[in-house]
Amino acid sequence: MEKWECIPCGYIYDPEVGDEDGGIDPGVSFEDLPEDWVCPLCGAGKEDFQKV
Repeated sequence: MEKWECIPCGYIYDPEVGDEDGGIDPGVSFEDLPEDWVCPLCGAGKEDFQKV
């Protein structure tokens, strides 16, 4: 699975780790994140992420 980087702050969403604080279990791909999911560090939306 591909990792995605938040352009504003540099946070990396790693699907193998998920986002425990955001209620996202490991194994959830970036594409399958809810549309209202935001970066846990800066609050940026999914549109502010790019593949790395």
